[in-house]
Amino acid sequence: MKPSMLSKLDQLAERLVEVSQLLMQEDVTKDMDNYRKLTRENAELEPLVALYQNYQQAQADIASAQEMLADPEMKEFAQEEINDAKQRMEDLQVDLQKMLLPKDPNDERNILLEIRAGTGGDEAALFAGDLLRMYTRFAERNRWQIEMMSESPSELGGYKEAIVRIAGPGAYSKLKFESGGHRVQRVPTTETQGRIHTSACTVAVMPEADELADVIINNSDLRIDTFRASGAGGQHINKTDSAVRLTHIPTGIVVECQDGRSQHQNKAQAMRVLATRIMDGQMREKQAKEAATRKSLIGSGDRSERIRTYNFPQGRMTDHRINLTLYKLDFIMDGELSDLTNALVAEHQAELLAALADDNN
Repeated sequence: MKPSMLSKLDQLAERLVEVSQLLMQEDVTKDMDNYRKLTRENAELEPLVALYQNYQQAQADIASAQEMLADPEMKEFAQEEINDAKQRMEDLQVDLQKMLLPKDPNDERNILLEIRAGTGGDEAALFAGDLLRMYTRFAERNRWQIEMMSESPSELGGYKEAIVRIAGPGAYSKLKFESGGHRVQRVPTTETQGRIHTSACTVAVMPEADELADVIINNSDLRIDTFRASGAGGQHINKTDSAVRLTHIPTGIVVECQDGRSQHQNKAQAMRVLATRIMDGQMREKQAKEAATRKSLIGSGDRSERIRTYNFPQGRMTDHRINLTLYKLDFIMDGELSDLTNALVAEHQAELLAALADDNN
């Protein structure tokens, strides 16, 4: 292990001792914000330091076994101990490197998930509905909360566009690689001759912005229009100008919300979506600059990039970024995405580790 990495681990082990001592003080709960911060830091450091202690133990085991090599009767046993400890050290070093990788500050945030029907007309809208169900089922499996923010249903079912908020620990970390173009190959229900059609949808996964902390939106930069909501909703929806359209003049971003029962509710939801889109634009601009110097193995995440194909006749899903094909499409469409999301995270970690190795050379 490189000296710089060992030095970092020593510092973190010392910091865990400091944090543990601070948490043991009688008046630690007087400042609850600081108490929560220390508790969170302690929870992050404990597993890392435990791994490091296992690594140090493996080093000590090698030193002990090497002393036994001089004894002919113990030589074979000692060599087995050395080989075993060396293998443990190699495995632990990989795990430690992963835990030391820079963390995405947005990983624990809630997300806004936007799904839009692309080429394919009614079939694309139906597929957008299928994708929305897939993600909401995955969210339910993780016990996350789901809130419909805005929807534009199509005539035959499905959605021309849908925006949902998914709230829960690690939502962004597990779904952030879903942004991009999703293609479906299947026989539409409206197809009379059994021909396979190809349709597409775009998905955008954005970490939810804290309107006050992350994005400053000046009232002078906003144009606010109100209008009567369309679609189902009875008399209320037809008689009041409850729908809200926000236009952010500097960026040209337009957000409409009309699913709430009041203009106030729709404006509040539209502001959340607007702040999140602005922050997402800023993030993607930064990522584009970074990608210019180092091409990401995981793909750029650009919403126009085709990342995945769902082939219903063959029952397969292929993620083109990591060349992963899974022949269990029914389970995937029912929200069983763990194999896929875990593979994408692992590939991303491998890319970060490779970048770390290049930087250290």
